[in-house]
Amino acid sequence: MGNKLSIKTIVAIGIGAAVFMILGRFGSIPSGIPNTNIETCYAFLALMAVLYGPVAGVAIGFIGHALKDLVFYGSPWFSWVIASAAVGLIIGLAWKKLKVNEGEFGKKEMIVFNIYQIIANAIAWLLVAPTLDIVIYAEPANKVYLQGAVAGASNAITVGILGTILLYTYSKTRVKKGSLDRE
Repeated sequence: MGNKLSIKTIVAIGIGAAVFMILGRFGSIPSGIPNTNIETCYAFLALMAVLYGPVAGVAIGFIGHALKDLVFYGSPWFSWVIASAAVGLIIGLAWKKLKVNEGEFGKKEMIVFNIYQIIANAIAWLLVAPTLDIVIYAEPANKVYLQGAVAGASNAITVGILGTILLYTYSKTRVKKGSLDRE
């Protein structure tokens, strides 16, 4: 990497990974499909990826998911850890288009955000996770594609609702560019 990560981004990655891990453990609801939960941590990952960009998104998704698996299950399930990193990366690619830090998050930005997050969840959970489950762990295809479909749909809905609310609420705390006039 030619340009170094800022201290702010490094801190965001550390805090983001810790919060992702905690939400992944205590903010998840069983889906009824084995080892597949409805997760709130992806809404938080989406917020952090939009605020700090794709590098932070990848790192928070990867580190946060790996830590969650390590602490609560004994070892990381790397196919899904990599899928979480992919979600952070793809949603993070929207950060330059979405000026949330500048107080902008109206209907147009909500639509752009949700297009990115739906694509991210589809790629991560319908393609990356199940394919790597088969390649790395020799899991049965029908099982992992069902898990991926449930995870992808529930994550897209969760991020669509909670992620949009988080970004909208955060944007309201920011001062819009050009809104402060000199007296």
